Amino acid sequence: MGVPDDAAAARAQGWRTLAALHARIEDELERALQKQHGLSVSEYSVLDVLARQDDYHLRMNQLSNAVVLSQSATTRLVNRLEDRMLLQRYLCPDDRRGIYTEVTLAGRNLLEQAQPTHDAVLTSALDQASALPELSPLVKALGTLPLMV
Repeated sequence: MGVPDDAAAARAQGWRTLAALHARIEDELERALQKQHGLSVSEYSVLDVLARQDDYHLRMNQLSNAVVLSQSATTRLVNRLEDRMLLQRYLCPDDRRGIYTEVTLAGRNLLEQAQPTHDAVLTSALDQASALPELSPLVKALGTLPLMV
């Protein structure tokens, strides 16, 4: 195996830096959300994605794509949230093959309580990361990304 070219080495280093930043932030979010609201980061993400929809629901495959989980992992996560009455599922009225997942009022209320914690921890984690020379350029780049709708 040969020595990687400079571009490949830079991409690999960039990926490691991105992974390090992600891990730092996700660990802090996980601890705070679990401790204060009984939610994992993935559970929070599902509630957040659904609450941002005009009618508070998505098809399961759309939800899976939005939270970047496999369909089976999304199903297990939705099952847990449904057991806690934070989500509900129902058949699509236009296509009986489709299943919608919808955030309930209890889910929206819990999300509303958890959002300030999420936002504060995210801001703090990014501020801490920006003080590290190896992560600072990536944190700055995050501020220039376009909003995803």
